[in-house]
Amino acid sequence: MRIPLSRLHLLAITLLGLAISGAQAEIRETSVWWLPRNVNMFGHTVDFLFYVILILTGVTFIGVFSVLVYFLVKYRSRPGVAALHSHGNNTLEVVWTTIPVFIFLGLAIYGNEQWTQMRLKTPPADALPVAVIGEQFGWNVRYPGPDGKLAKMEASKVNKDNPLIDSSDPAGLDDFTTYGELVFPVNRPIRLYLGSKDVIHAFYVPEFRLYQDMVPGRIYDFVWLKAEATGKFQLACNQLCGQGHYKMFGKLTVSTVPEYEAWAKSKAPSPAVTAVVPPSPVAMNQK
Repeated sequence: MRIPLSRLHLLAITLLGLAISGAQAEIRETSVWWLPRNVNMFGHTVDFLFYVILILTGVTFIGVFSVLVYFLVKYRSRPGVAALHSHGNNTLEVVWTTIPVFIFLGLAIYGNEQWTQMRLKTPPADALPVAVIGEQFGWNVRYPGPDGKLAKMEASKVNKDNPLIDSSDPAGLDDFTTYGELVFPVNRPIRLYLGSKDVIHAFYVPEFRLYQDMVPGRIYDFVWLKAEATGKFQLACNQLCGQGHYKMFGKLTVSTVPEYEAWAKSKAPSPAVTAVVPPSPVAMNQK
């Protein structure tokens, strides 16, 4: 029995899709059918709000459509039964309007308070600063050296070769960079400095419940997080940024503190590059 060519094409596409999804599973460890596991300290609040809204809307959906089906059956057209006319019930309308108002106000107040904690609260003093600059189609990442300080970032400094860094700042002499690779130490606050070299990008890590647009000409220095578990994750650009948008992802690893320190040490520039050479002594003629 011969299999039609179109079915062979469909089978080949299916197998290719399975192969690609298998390869991506090494980057994203969790299921795509439900929320990925949360590893960020702020993610618990995001998940709580999600489940509260899901339960409220689910109960409302079931209740409304149950009443709808009941009314369709009870008040269906039947021979010899006159139609029932109703002009409404003011008390009932006030009740079912007031309850949603208080629910929405409660969600808005609680959500605004949590947003303040995530975005407007000053990050802890011991937070590790990490600069992430998006470009078509990759991620420029900059880490501080032993001094724990990043070079200043200025939008006016951006060009084809420089992702917003003030190269004249001495604090950046011991900084080191990676491309498409991020490593965060577990249980340590991370303060992100986000920017874009060209078009609008978005920093998006589902397991961190973290999303931030990055508009060219701006530096976003208010985003911070603290990972509570180790693992390997995927940093994705969540804004359509050009033809290569589909391949703009980075590998993000949350490791133990000793593992991060060893990794940072292996990436740091050699002392010969960062050291300041002292001036040579001048010999004085003795008379």
